[in-house]
Amino acid sequence: MHQTEKSIYPDITKNDLPEISLTASILGLVAGFCIANISKFKFVGLPLNIIALCVFHFLEFYITAKYNPLQVTTNSYILRNGSEYTLATLISISECLLNTYFFHINMKIGFKLSVVMTVGGLMALVGQYMRSKAMITCGSSFNHTVQQEKQQDHILITNGVYKISRHPSYFGFFYWSIGCQLMCLNFFSLILFTIILWNFFNKRIIMEEEYLIKFFGEDYKKFKKSTGVGIPFIK
Repeated sequence: MHQTEKSIYPDITKNDLPEISLTASILGLVAGFCIANISKFKFVGLPLNIIALCVFHFLEFYITAKYNPLQVTTNSYILRNGSEYTLATLISISECLLNTYFFHINMKIGFKLSVVMTVGGLMALVGQYMRSKAMITCGSSFNHTVQQEKQQDHILITNGVYKISRHPSYFGFFYWSIGCQLMCLNFFSLILFTIILWNFFNKRIIMEEEYLIKFFGEDYKKFKKSTGVGIPFIK
Protein backbone atom coordinates (compact mmCIF):
# COMPACT_ATOMS: atom_id res chain seq x y z
CA MET A 1 0.00 0.00 0.00
CA HIS A 2 1.31 3.44 -0.95
CA GLN A 3 1.88 6.08 1.71
CA THR A 4 -0.85 8.26 0.21
CA GLU A 5 -3.33 5.42 0.59
CA LYS A 6 -2.41 4.97 4.25
CA SER A 7 -3.34 8.58 4.92
CA ILE A 8 -6.83 8.07 3.49
CA TYR A 9 -7.97 5.05 5.46
CA PRO A 10 -8.16 4.49 9.22
CA ASP A 11 -5.81 2.20 11.09
CA ILE A 12 -8.04 -0.87 11.48
CA THR A 13 -5.97 -2.07 14.42
CA LYS A 14 -7.52 0.79 16.43
CA ASN A 15 -11.05 -0.47 15.73
CA ASP A 16 -12.67 -3.61 17.11
CA LEU A 17 -13.84 -5.11 13.81
CA PRO A 18 -15.79 -8.00 15.42
CA GLU A 19 -17.71 -5.51 17.56
CA ILE A 20 -18.37 -3.26 14.57
CA SER A 21 -19.64 -6.19 12.49
CA LEU A 22 -21.73 -7.61 15.33
CA THR A 23 -23.31 -4.24 16.07
CA ALA A 24 -24.29 -3.74 12.42
CA SER A 25 -25.69 -7.27 12.27
CA ILE A 26 -27.79 -6.80 15.41
CA LEU A 27 -29.17 -3.46 14.22
CA GLY A 28 -30.03 -5.00 10.85
CA LEU A 29 -31.66 -8.08 12.36
CA VAL A 30 -33.75 -6.09 14.84
CA ALA A 31 -34.90 -3.60 12.19
CA GLY A 32 -35.60 -6.42 9.73
CA PHE A 33 -37.64 -8.36 12.29
CA CYS A 34 -39.75 -5.28 13.08
CA ILE A 35 -40.32 -4.52 9.39
CA ALA A 36 -41.25 -8.11 8.55
CA ASN A 37 -43.65 -8.40 11.50
CA ILE A 38 -44.96 -4.84 11.67
CA SER A 39 -48.54 -5.93 10.95
CA LYS A 40 -48.44 -8.34 13.89
CA PHE A 41 -47.79 -5.64 16.49
CA LYS A 42 -50.86 -4.37 18.33
CA PHE A 43 -49.61 -0.77 18.08
CA VAL A 44 -47.49 0.30 15.11
CA GLY A 45 -45.69 2.91 17.21
CA LEU A 46 -43.58 0.26 18.94
CA PRO A 47 -41.91 -1.24 15.82
CA LEU A 48 -41.61 2.19 14.18
CA ASN A 49 -39.73 3.48 17.21
CA ILE A 50 -37.32 0.54 17.15
CA ILE A 51 -36.81 0.74 13.37
CA ALA A 52 -36.06 4.47 13.59
CA LEU A 53 -33.48 3.84 16.32
CA CYS A 54 -31.76 1.06 14.35
CA VAL A 55 -31.61 3.12 11.15
CA PHE A 56 -30.34 6.21 12.95
CA HIS A 57 -27.49 4.47 14.76
CA PHE A 58 -26.47 2.44 11.70
CA LEU A 59 -26.31 5.58 9.55
CA GLU A 60 -24.15 7.33 12.17
CA PHE A 61 -21.47 4.69 11.64
CA TYR A 62 -21.98 4.15 7.90
CA ILE A 63 -21.84 7.81 6.91
CA THR A 64 -18.79 8.43 9.10
CA ALA A 65 -17.06 5.40 7.59
CA LYS A 66 -17.83 6.48 4.02
CA TYR A 67 -17.29 10.24 4.18
CA ASN A 68 -14.82 10.64 7.05
CA PRO A 69 -13.04 7.28 7.39
CA LEU A 70 -10.12 8.62 9.43
CA GLN A 71 -12.54 9.46 12.24
CA VAL A 72 -14.55 6.24 12.25
CA THR A 73 -14.33 4.13 15.41
CA THR A 74 -16.34 1.46 17.16
CA ASN A 75 -18.12 4.28 18.99
CA SER A 76 -19.28 5.92 15.74
CA TYR A 77 -22.62 4.15 16.15
CA ILE A 78 -23.04 6.51 19.16
CA LEU A 79 -24.97 3.79 20.98
CA ARG A 80 -23.02 4.81 24.08
CA ASN A 81 -24.19 8.39 23.87
CA GLY A 82 -24.25 9.22 27.56
CA SER A 83 -26.32 7.92 30.46
CA GLU A 84 -29.09 10.50 30.01
CA TYR A 85 -29.66 9.56 26.35
CA THR A 86 -29.57 5.84 27.17
CA LEU A 87 -32.07 6.26 30.01
CA ALA A 88 -34.36 8.41 27.87
CA THR A 89 -34.28 5.81 25.08
CA LEU A 90 -35.15 3.00 27.49
CA ILE A 91 -38.00 5.10 28.90
CA SER A 92 -39.22 5.77 25.36
CA ILE A 93 -39.35 2.06 24.52
CA SER A 94 -40.97 1.31 27.89
CA GLU A 95 -43.64 3.94 27.24
CA CYS A 96 -44.32 2.30 23.86
CA LEU A 97 -44.78 -1.04 25.63
CA LEU A 98 -47.13 0.51 28.19
CA ASN A 99 -49.11 2.25 25.43
CA THR A 100 -49.45 -1.06 23.63
CA TYR A 101 -50.11 -3.65 26.32
CA PHE A 102 -51.44 -1.68 29.29
CA PHE A 103 -53.27 1.37 27.90
CA HIS A 104 -54.21 -0.41 24.63
CA ILE A 105 -53.75 2.82 22.74
CA ASN A 106 -54.24 0.99 19.44
CA MET A 107 -57.94 0.88 20.24
CA LYS A 108 -58.15 4.62 20.86
CA ILE A 109 -56.45 6.03 17.75
CA GLY A 110 -58.84 8.36 15.96
CA PHE A 111 -58.32 11.08 13.39
CA LYS A 112 -56.54 13.50 15.76
CA LEU A 113 -54.02 10.96 17.03
CA SER A 114 -53.45 9.75 13.47
CA VAL A 115 -52.55 13.31 12.50
CA VAL A 116 -50.14 13.54 15.45
CA MET A 117 -48.46 10.29 14.42
CA THR A 118 -48.19 11.43 10.80
CA VAL A 119 -46.68 14.77 11.78
CA GLY A 120 -44.25 12.95 14.06
CA GLY A 121 -43.23 10.58 11.28
CA LEU A 122 -42.59 13.47 8.90
CA MET A 123 -40.55 15.28 11.56
CA ALA A 124 -38.48 12.14 12.14
CA LEU A 125 -37.81 11.78 8.39
CA VAL A 126 -36.83 15.44 8.00
CA GLY A 127 -34.64 15.24 11.10
CA GLN A 128 -32.90 12.10 9.84
CA TYR A 129 -32.33 13.73 6.44
CA MET A 130 -30.87 16.88 7.98
CA ARG A 131 -28.60 14.90 10.30
CA SER A 132 -27.31 12.58 7.57
CA LYS A 133 -26.97 15.33 4.97
CA ALA A 134 -25.03 17.51 7.41
CA MET A 135 -22.55 14.69 8.03
CA ILE A 136 -22.16 14.07 4.29
CA THR A 137 -21.77 17.79 3.49
CA CYS A 138 -19.13 18.22 6.21
CA GLY A 139 -17.15 15.18 5.14
CA SER A 140 -13.77 15.22 6.86
CA SER A 141 -14.78 18.28 8.89
CA PHE A 142 -17.45 16.34 10.78
CA ASN A 143 -16.69 14.77 14.14
CA HIS A 144 -18.86 13.28 16.87
CA THR A 145 -16.82 15.12 19.49
CA VAL A 146 -16.15 18.85 19.81
CA GLN A 147 -12.75 19.60 18.30
CA GLN A 148 -10.54 21.80 20.45
CA GLU A 149 -7.76 22.10 17.88
CA LYS A 150 -8.17 23.00 14.22
CA GLN A 151 -7.14 20.21 11.86
CA GLN A 152 -5.60 20.83 8.44
CA ASP A 153 -8.70 19.56 6.64
CA HIS A 154 -11.15 21.41 8.91
CA ILE A 155 -12.99 24.01 6.84
CA LEU A 156 -16.00 26.24 7.50
CA ILE A 157 -19.06 24.79 5.77
CA THR A 158 -21.81 27.27 4.85
CA ASN A 159 -23.46 25.61 1.84
CA GLY A 160 -26.22 23.03 1.45
CA VAL A 161 -28.17 22.32 4.63
CA TYR A 162 -25.89 24.77 6.44
CA LYS A 163 -27.88 27.54 4.75
CA ILE A 164 -30.91 26.35 6.76
CA SER A 165 -29.15 25.86 10.11
CA ARG A 166 -25.57 26.54 11.15
CA HIS A 167 -25.77 23.31 13.18
CA PRO A 168 -27.92 21.06 10.96
CA SER A 169 -26.69 17.83 12.58
CA TYR A 170 -27.98 19.05 15.97
CA PHE A 171 -31.12 20.43 14.35
CA GLY A 172 -31.71 17.04 12.73
CA PHE A 173 -31.04 15.02 15.89
CA PHE A 174 -33.36 17.26 17.93
CA TYR A 175 -36.34 17.03 15.57
CA TRP A 176 -35.73 13.36 14.76
CA SER A 177 -35.97 12.54 18.47
CA ILE A 178 -39.10 14.63 19.01
CA GLY A 179 -40.68 13.29 15.83
CA CYS A 180 -40.11 9.70 16.95
CA GLN A 181 -41.91 10.35 20.24
CA LEU A 182 -44.89 11.95 18.49
CA MET A 183 -44.98 9.09 15.97
CA CYS A 184 -45.22 6.67 18.91
CA LEU A 185 -47.62 8.85 20.94
CA ASN A 186 -45.03 8.91 23.72
CA PHE A 187 -46.11 12.18 25.30
CA PHE A 188 -44.09 11.74 28.50
CA SER A 189 -40.96 10.85 26.49
CA LEU A 190 -41.66 13.83 24.22
CA ILE A 191 -41.27 16.19 27.17
CA LEU A 192 -38.28 14.25 28.51
CA PHE A 193 -36.38 14.23 25.20
CA THR A 194 -37.16 17.90 24.57
CA ILE A 195 -35.71 18.94 27.93
CA ILE A 196 -32.65 16.67 27.81
CA LEU A 197 -31.71 17.43 24.19
CA TRP A 198 -32.38 21.17 24.47
CA ASN A 199 -30.10 21.45 27.51
CA PHE A 200 -27.44 19.27 25.86
CA PHE A 201 -27.37 21.14 22.55
CA ASN A 202 -27.60 24.56 24.18
CA LYS A 203 -24.47 23.86 26.26
CA ARG A 204 -22.67 22.09 23.42
CA ILE A 205 -23.31 24.83 20.86
CA ILE A 206 -22.03 27.52 23.24
CA MET A 207 -18.84 25.52 23.85
CA GLU A 208 -18.37 24.50 20.23
CA GLU A 209 -18.84 28.00 18.87
CA GLU A 210 -16.10 29.34 21.12
CA TYR A 211 -13.70 27.04 19.26
CA LEU A 212 -15.25 27.79 15.85
CA ILE A 213 -14.72 31.52 16.38
CA LYS A 214 -11.15 30.73 17.43
CA PHE A 215 -10.64 28.65 14.27
CA PHE A 216 -12.40 30.84 11.70
CA GLY A 217 -12.59 34.30 13.31
CA GLU A 218 -14.74 36.90 11.54
CA ASP A 219 -15.93 34.40 8.93
CA TYR A 220 -17.72 32.38 11.58
CA LYS A 221 -19.05 35.49 13.35
CA LYS A 222 -20.67 36.60 10.07
CA PHE A 223 -22.06 33.11 9.50
CA LYS A 224 -23.48 33.05 13.02
CA LYS A 225 -25.25 36.38 12.51
CA SER A 226 -26.78 35.36 9.17
CA THR A 227 -27.82 31.78 10.01
CA GLY A 228 -29.79 30.53 13.00
CA VAL A 229 -29.71 27.13 14.68
CA GLY A 230 -33.36 26.23 14.19
CA ILE A 231 -33.88 24.85 17.70
CA PRO A 232 -36.28 27.05 19.72
CA PHE A 233 -34.65 29.59 22.05
CA ILE A 234 -31.09 28.65 21.03
CA LYS A 235 -29.53 31.63 19.30
